[in-house]
Amino acid sequence: MKRDRNNRREKILQALAQMLEKEPGERITTAKLAVAVGVSEAALYRHFPSKGKILEGLIEQIEESVLTRGQRVAEDKGYAVEKLERVMRQTLEFAQKNPGMCRILTGEALAGETERLRRRIGQFFTQYEACLVRILQEGERKEGLNYPMSVPAVTHLLLSVLEGRIHVFVRSDFSISPLQYWKEHWAFLSEQLLADAVVI
Repeated sequence: MKRDRNNRREKILQALAQMLEKEPGERITTAKLAVAVGVSEAALYRHFPSKGKILEGLIEQIEESVLTRGQRVAEDKGYAVEKLERVMRQTLEFAQKNPGMCRILTGEALAGETERLRRRIGQFFTQYEACLVRILQEGERKEGLNYPMSVPAVTHLLLSVLEGRIHVFVRSDFSISPLQYWKEHWAFLSEQLLADAVVI
């Protein structure tokens, strides 16, 4: 019974993610979502008390997929430049595989929703930033790296690059991959910002 309930919850979350991908700019109601899932609106509310809670469920999936993997990379052995590239590339790969969730990351899907949800996405990026800071600081401490800017400044630039790529992906209606030119761009960034790092 619990498995069936979890499967239905997952189906609802997947349906909302697909609607965010396929119906840009349209207002998604619980009635439309119930039709997409193939259940009544009342059945939908048995799993989620509101549309906001469904969006929150997607945010939790983003956190689990992106932040958990990022923390694992940060804890791995290896050079800072390699770990930074892995964390950012994994995030961009997640974005490419989950276009609908990118509308949540950019805040587009949260327009008109509660302030709590917008704060939740802000907290996601704060935690993501902390992961990058950790890697950069360990690079200073363990590898003797000397960055051309402060760690907060380097982190801000890397986060801006990441968010910019996701915004372009959304703005292009998902026609421009967030990984486009990533190899070339990362080579430039690592040369300019992490010139003393050892690349393996």
